[in-house]
Formats: sequence, structure tokens, C-alpha cells
Amino acid sequence: MEVVTMTGKSGKTREGRAHGTGGTDGTGTGYDVVVVGGGAAGLSAALVLGRARLRTLVVDAGEPRNAPSSHMQGYLSRDGMSPAAFLAAGREEIAGYGVELLTGRVTEVTRNGAGTGDAGFAVLLDDGRAVRARRLIVATGLKDELPAVPGVAERFGRNVLHCPFCHGWEVRDQPFGVLASSAMSVHQALMVSRWSKDVTFFLHTVAEEELSDQDLRRLAAAGVGVVPGEVAELVVEDDRLTGVRLTDGSVHARSVLYVGPRPVPRTGLLERLGAELSETPFGAYPVVDPTGLTSVPGVWAAGNAVGFAEQVVHAASGGYRAAAAIVGDLLMADLDAAVAA
Repeated sequence: MEVVTMTGKSGKTREGRAHGTGGTDGTGTGYDVVVVGGGAAGLSAALVLGRARLRTLVVDAGEPRNAPSSHMQGYLSRDGMSPAAFLAAGREEIAGYGVELLTGRVTEVTRNGAGTGDAGFAVLLDDGRAVRARRLIVATGLKDELPAVPGVAERFGRNVLHCPFCHGWEVRDQPFGVLASSAMSVHQALMVSRWSKDVTFFLHTVAEEELSDQDLRRLAAAGVGVVPGEVAELVVEDDRLTGVRLTDGSVHARSVLYVGPRPVPRTGLLERLGAELSETPFGAYPVVDPTGLTSVPGVWAAGNAVGFAEQVVHAASGGYRAAAAIVGDLLMADLDAAVAA
């Protein structure tokens, strides 16, 4: 058993006991759990695992989905906190329990042996190192692919937004625009009308005939104006969004634009491990049980790796559930091995 003593910024000293496979051999350093991804889901899982005295490694590529945002909302006691500060606090907390954090990428994972027992996994890192893990948590999240309209990417997370629950309060009562990416964007236009009564729905590349009669009736009832025609660019003055210009040259004054990014799940590792995926309108995600266990024995998933709509608070909860399940899973595996010995 390895004992790791660490001191955080608070000055408190915590002792983390790692009961894992430990040591190094020809197959690399051994861990009880390797967590792939160091966002809210991964750090939450690591905190639970560290407190359960399991030797844990977090491998983080440093590409959080909410990096463009200056603040996050709707997380009780953390409302308004910056994503960067949230992650920094999480890293300090897990370090206090002996969890190791490595900046890098996991490039490949293979199962040790052909069975589904406790042989574990070989985890290859992008610096060429290999480590061993008895269990895995994949919390690699997703990437938002933004509409290819000039100005959208540059202002994303400022006054180009995608989630009213995340930012609606901060821009309430301003003139909103909603950029359609499909007929499904009607739902977004209707939702944001909760935060402003001045909403314009730009159909962009969506034909008006694609909207149902029910869509049009609801938009009218919500007071949402519908503007056909393709959007050419955003109008920005003095580092402020002031309007939306169409290809016909007309400009519609708006100070906030909601868009619907195409979510691209980072599920490559899960796919190569043979995890079952489920196709959704927002990408393919792993099939998981209520704890996040995938169809691959010993592999859990959490956060945006299991769904596009997971907010920070949901991701943290999912990481917690996965970690708690793994603690019990490893305990029973060890007890069964002791009984059989």
C-alpha cells in the first residue's frame, strides 16, 4: 500500500492511501482506475475514487467543452463561477486524496487477456508511456461544431450562445436572434422566448416549407418573428454584436444570437473497445446502465460522453455515480478472489 501525503492551498494535509495494483513492470504503472478526461465528470469521479482509497490516474487533454464561457450557471453554490476556476478547484481537491493528474491524451486502450474477469486494461498515452488499469471511466466529452457563418466562432460564449439555461439570465430582455440549422431549431427559438420577448428566428438554410403548421402557430403565439433568407455574417461594432446581415444585404439589429452547434461525441476509445452505441439526432453515444456502465465490462462513461445535454452539474453527478459503482465492483472482485484462493 502506497501512502501519498499532499498539502493543498488551504494548508490542510491529507493522506491518500492507494490500494491498487501499484508498482511498475513491463506493462507500465498499475492503477485501480484510469479516468480519461478531466472535466466535471472526470474530476468528480476522481474525487470519489480518491476518497475511497483507490489508486487513480486522471488523463486530461485540457479541452473542456465550456472553455469559451466566462462563467457557468445553474450549479448550486457555484453559480457564476468561471469554468477555469471550477476545474482548478477540482484539481486541488483530488490531489489532496493522492489522485494523480496527467496532462495528455489516451491514444489507445486494450483489454488484458480475452476474458471479462479482472485482467484489466492496457492504456497507451500520447507520450509513449503505458499504464495498467483495472477499471476505466471515459469522460472525454464532445466537441461543438459551430455553423460556418463569419463571426459566429469568434463570439461564441460571449454574445453568440447555445443554451438559455446557461446564459439566458445574463442577456435577458435583449434583442435575440436564433440561427436555424434545421427545422428542429424551432424548439430553440421557442425556448429562448422565456428570456426575451424580442426574438427573431433566422431560417438561414432552412426552407420555410420545412416548418410545420404547428411550428408556425407556436412561433406566432410566442411572438417570435420569422425571417427567411441565408445569413451572410454577423455585424460587430466596438467588440459588440449589433446585428445579423443576410445575403441580400439587409441587416437586422440583434445583440444576442443563439445557435445550435452540431455535437460531435468523442467516443473513439469506446468504439475501438467495442462498446455498443446508440444513434440519436445529436450523435452516437454509448449505451449505459444507470451507473454509466457501458456494454464493455469494466468500462464506465460519464458526462457529455454519454449525452449532448449533460450540464456541468449533471456531468459531476454522473462521474460520482460511476465512481461509486466502481468502488463496489472492485471490492466485490477482491473479496471473491480472496474467497476463491
